[in-house]
Amino acid sequence: MAMRNTRRLLGGAQAMPEGAGYSIKRRLLGPPLVNEELGEQRLSKRLALGVLAPDGISSSAYGTEEILIELLRGGLAITAFTLILPLTGVVLFVMALVVLSYREVVSVYTRAGGSYVVARENFGPRVAQVAAVALLIDYVVTVAVQVAAGTAAVASAWPAIDNQTTITLISIGIVILMCYGNLRGIREAGRAFAVPTYLFTATVTIMIVVGLVRQALGTLGHYHYPVPGQYTHAPADSRLIAFAMVFVLLKAFANGGSSLTGIEAVSNAVSAFKPPEGINARRVLVTEGVILGSLVAGISWLAHVTHAAPYMSGVPTVISQEARIVFGHSVFGNGMWILVQAATALILYTGGNTSFNGFPFLASFVAEDAFLPRWLTKRGHRLVFSNGIVVLAVLSSVLLAATQAKVNNLVPFYAIGVFTAFTMAGFGMAKYHHRVRESAWRRRVVINFSAGVTSLIIVLIFVVVKFAEGAWLVVVLFMVGVPTLIRLNREYKMEADVLQRIGSRNRPPEPPTYARRSVYVFVDDCDLATLAALRYARSLRPTTLRAVHFVIDSAQADTLRQTWMRANTGVVLDFIDCPDRRIARAAAELVDDEASVPGVGVTAILPRRSYSPLLGRLLHDRTADKIAGVVSRIPHAAATIVPFDVRSRVERLQERHARAATERAPGAEADQPESASQPGFPDQPGHEKPGTAEKPGPGVQPGHGVQPGHGVQPGHGAQPGHGVQPGHAAQPGHGVQPGHAAQPGHGGVPGSAGKPALTPAGDADADTAANADRPIPSQGVNAIGSLTKPGRATVEGRIYAVEIRPVERNTVLAAEIADSTGQLTALFYGRSHIPGLDCGARIRFRGPVGIQDGEPVMINPAYELLAHGPANPPGAAGPEGGKARRNRRNPGKET
Repeated sequence: MAMRNTRRLLGGAQAMPEGAGYSIKRRLLGPPLVNEELGEQRLSKRLALGVLAPDGISSSAYGTEEILIELLRGGLAITAFTLILPLTGVVLFVMALVVLSYREVVSVYTRAGGSYVVARENFGPRVAQVAAVALLIDYVVTVAVQVAAGTAAVASAWPAIDNQTTITLISIGIVILMCYGNLRGIREAGRAFAVPTYLFTATVTIMIVVGLVRQALGTLGHYHYPVPGQYTHAPADSRLIAFAMVFVLLKAFANGGSSLTGIEAVSNAVSAFKPPEGINARRVLVTEGVILGSLVAGISWLAHVTHAAPYMSGVPTVISQEARIVFGHSVFGNGMWILVQAATALILYTGGNTSFNGFPFLASFVAEDAFLPRWLTKRGHRLVFSNGIVVLAVLSSVLLAATQAKVNNLVPFYAIGVFTAFTMAGFGMAKYHHRVRESAWRRRVVINFSAGVTSLIIVLIFVVVKFAEGAWLVVVLFMVGVPTLIRLNREYKMEADVLQRIGSRNRPPEPPTYARRSVYVFVDDCDLATLAALRYARSLRPTTLRAVHFVIDSAQADTLRQTWMRANTGVVLDFIDCPDRRIARAAAELVDDEASVPGVGVTAILPRRSYSPLLGRLLHDRTADKIAGVVSRIPHAAATIVPFDVRSRVERLQERHARAATERAPGAEADQPESASQPGFPDQPGHEKPGTAEKPGPGVQPGHGVQPGHGVQPGHGAQPGHGVQPGHAAQPGHGVQPGHAAQPGHGGVPGSAGKPALTPAGDADADTAANADRPIPSQGVNAIGSLTKPGRATVEGRIYAVEIRPVERNTVLAAEIADSTGQLTALFYGRSHIPGLDCGARIRFRGPVGIQDGEPVMINPAYELLAHGPANPPGAAGPEGGKARRNRRNPGKET
């Protein structure tokens, strides 16, 4: 068992080079954030109102306009400006019911999730998928509606862009900018996001007050209706006037329901409030409802008085016309009109950006319940749910393009999802109160049940009156989406049953033991990829090792035979005829025949050459994956793919040849060539002797630790309590002599003995998180980098790796710590766990120190836990920290 940090943090400046894709991502999104930076800012009531209310309050900017559109399209003409008032009153009544219902939601369910959590807890996870689909649709349409309305507000103030194609392109561009900003980690919990809410509320309130005052004084004018470009329609036939009137009023009421969208945003972020979360969220929700209701009522009243009518192009908007006639054409009036338009655009864009926080979190909740793909739960480069953000941006952009960024075209998609969520929340809370029966439960049941019934009626009205305008698509999405999520959950459960974790079983399964281990290496050519696979196969120490080539082309087989003989690999190559060219089936039959023998385990090794992602798939097939998929189904058999990156290996080979040519140049010691292979790079054909393995260097032998006086030798007399004898230096090959630096190839890292390995300060390529938790040695404590010879010492640092190493019939708990000058390993014999000794913990060790491979080692030291570990442990200090520690480990001795 081992816990360790990534090589990037361990290695510092010596980390592996990054690919071009990651470099581009880093330049676009900034440096990656580490898990410790995943902090959550708690919101006060004032800040929460500004941050969470834009989605709801901004809907007042287009709610009245949507009601008027249907009234005027229905042929009601000037009567529409009278009917706007009672219809607004009905909308406000429904709003009050929804707010009262959600007061109960935020009081009971203080965890984020809103109506989805309410439905899941009261109706079960399957029924909750109705709320999940409703909310996901709501978030997608919210982005489209808010951005389209915001762009319309800008076009009202800037007629130069009053073109539907231009508005659509600008709207899609705004969505892309929102996506980019959120991928960089823009947090809504900031004061900047609260400004548009208060600015819009203040400016529109001033507009309403000034309008009422001017109406009382008799100085408020009105527009003439109709004018070219405005909505109008001939009156209905007298025989159908009653039916037509009811239908028009229902459509107008359905459109007015868009004013209620966004109220649920507070319930989705209850956990972000300062304690007491439920009480604070309830107060913010009521305040939002009062502000929204007041703005909708005031805008509707001004529309009734001024006869501000919507245009078919969507520009100018009703609120823009009201601001123009209320403030006039003076310098002050023009300034206030521009301010209203700017505030409207800002709050609409901010309300759209709210979904970029809500959609990814909701998708992650549903994915954690195994109803959506698991990749939606992963945080990306900047600790945000990047996959969810990209999905939302793509869907909302497609919707904007399909509807030409017209708000009225988007409304049929909008309110069905919103009111479906209201319905689930209302019925869910009614069931909760009926089950719990706390004080005043009957009143709460009536409120929530009424809200649920009312919301359900509105959903049905929307489906009927807006069916031909696009509501049918939302119905289809529900009919397809909910069963799809349930089917996906069933698939995840089936996989979980098959891949049952060992810890959940009553008795862990016994590991398989085979009397014989047969390894097949399937080859189609004799190249570096094949040699890398052979090297890996030898490391398995098989009973029998055979290379197999399936003959499809006899000429190619003859060429391979000759190349194999010249390579002198020491492995027998078998040629198996495959006349039907079904290589995967031939490989499966071969493995199955061998695996059917009792006591025999078979491993198939398949070299796979990796090329560029795009051209690799076009130019090369995936034969190795096909064979691995078939072989993995055979009992007592396993398939292992050994990838070989052709491009990087060719570059390394060229560098190696260039270095060798430089060493053989005049003045270089050409008589002492480097004979050892580079780690991870296979030898060229002919460089490896048949049947031989690489000899370990003169450092610590496999299975040996540090000898007493020179280190500690596990399993050879080193008992707990027997430390390192002071005054005895480590012999060459086992450590570093006092006063002498470690020589290359003798167990030490070049240049590391007696010198602290420090990462250069200000290195622009190193992440700031890599050095965040390497403490500077305090007074009275030895710097780890100064421990270059045996003795006694007191050190402290952060733990960056914890390993359990089996040694013969005992175990050793190895804890590796780092400070700002170096790293040290502490070995605890006979221990497999010490409470508090975890990655990231800060600890102090006292005891004897020995030297192994140029680095200090302590045996069974006294320890003092200074601080518990964070989520991410620190990396080893110095540019060679990761490599030195890796070379010091005992191969094959970890579990």
